[in-house]
Amino acid sequence: MSRTTANRYQIIDALRGSAIGLMIIYHFCFDLNYFGHVQLNFNHDPFWLGFRTLIVSLFLLTMGFSLQLAHAEQINAAKFLRRLGLIAGAAILVSLSSYLMYPKSMIFFGVLHFIAVASIFGLAFLNVFYIKLIIGVLILLLSMNLSHPWFNQPALQWLGLMTHKPITEDYVPVVPWMGVVLIGMFLAHWLSRRPQAPKWIRWQSQHSLARTLSFGGQHSLIIYLLHQPVLLGGLYLITQLVK
Repeated sequence: MSRTTANRYQIIDALRGSAIGLMIIYHFCFDLNYFGHVQLNFNHDPFWLGFRTLIVSLFLLTMGFSLQLAHAEQINAAKFLRRLGLIAGAAILVSLSSYLMYPKSMIFFGVLHFIAVASIFGLAFLNVFYIKLIIGVLILLLSMNLSHPWFNQPALQWLGLMTHKPITEDYVPVVPWMGVVLIGMFLAHWLSRRPQAPKWIRWQSQHSLARTLSFGGQHSLIIYLLHQPVLLGGLYLITQLVK
């Protein structure tokens, strides 16, 4: 497989960058709704629920793909712990800032919290093949067919088997999303076993859009952390000016 840079595939970076772009659009609309400029139902409208599912799925498929490729041959402990520390620190920052803005619905287990936990769980599946796919699919099926009031208690809500969604601004529980990560890991493992990789994984482009998406994918964490303060700050200023 030809890589654009060491240990990177442009197609994976571009897919992650696409998820970042879609996320910015989603949050821009969310913020417009927050300031009262539009009336949108993000909790019940099938369009917005599906849009969010697409964004999170893209993020976590590429996360699983990257985790498998980065550590399949040998776990790079220093690299893994450095990345884990950055993500965990960013997750704490998101929780604190969300508490300041939404004290009654703070983010206690959002996408970054999940990625930190899923990165640790994923290490146990690096060297198995079909088991990744089987367990991934089983987790997805489990999410559709099992819930119990016992999981409603705060200490277990991160698992995702609740009978109702908790009151929080972002919720990415282990079930079903660990299933998506494992399927991403399986796809990367499957590709690495093939004597000749399919053409799409070798895709490279110098087109400005492709390079922009790839850049966004390579810097997804910093963009994730900064985009909401920028959007909220900009909309606040505009709201004050047009009053």
